[in-house]
Amino acid sequence: MGLLDNTITDRAPRTSHAHVVAAIGREIVRGDVAPGTILPGDKELSARFGVSRTVLREAMKTLAAKGLIQPKARVGTRVLDPVRWNLLDAEVLRWRVEAGLDDDFVFDLATMRLAFEPAAAALAARRATPEDIARLREIVGRLGDARHDRASIATVDLEFHLAVADISRNPFMRAIGSLIEAAMAITLKLSSPANDPALIAEVAVNHARIVDAMEAGDEDATREAMRAVIELGAERTRKALDRWIAGPALTG
Repeated sequence: MGLLDNTITDRAPRTSHAHVVAAIGREIVRGDVAPGTILPGDKELSARFGVSRTVLREAMKTLAAKGLIQPKARVGTRVLDPVRWNLLDAEVLRWRVEAGLDDDFVFDLATMRLAFEPAAAALAARRATPEDIARLREIVGRLGDARHDRASIATVDLEFHLAVADISRNPFMRAIGSLIEAAMAITLKLSSPANDPALIAEVAVNHARIVDAMEAGDEDATREAMRAVIELGAERTRKALDRWIAGPALTG
């Protein structure tokens, strides 16, 4: 079962094009096809997926745009090294999470969020309207619902962070939504607070601090409150990942 099965980010392909992209993309990101490998030709892949060559070629263009492959005349389509993958692409990032988690990936994802989200929060403190503050207060109210399950609390948490990016009025900040969504998916898998009403309440309080500082127009305090939320979540995730990895050894 994939890490994102039944989560807020799980999406089934709806077209032949999307099916081919997802199937080949997942195989590459999982490591089933090693970097440097030349993929089978159009005829073989068309037969495998039961699609026309036109559909297949469009799918290959999509995968190339994601940095996963590089078509080359008289050579074929080569699988690229992971350093070339566009991890800001929502699908590539989702496939990477599905492929498996490790401390480095969790750390790198948190580092990226820390580079952007506190800055977005500070901008939001400068630009938020009373209506924006009311919107965030309403989300925080729902975030603190003790009846949450893993999926529902992750969905509301994601809504809050994307709302802050919206309120920053900076389109580049909103464009990192896939990073935030990946973090929510990891939380959902490993370290959701939904199992403990006290942790749910703590999450709501910590997010309310962001809104309090934003409403006061204190950019520094808003930045630090957001930083604290991200760092706390990343630390919980790392600890949960360590327990998850050690689990088989401890029980075997």
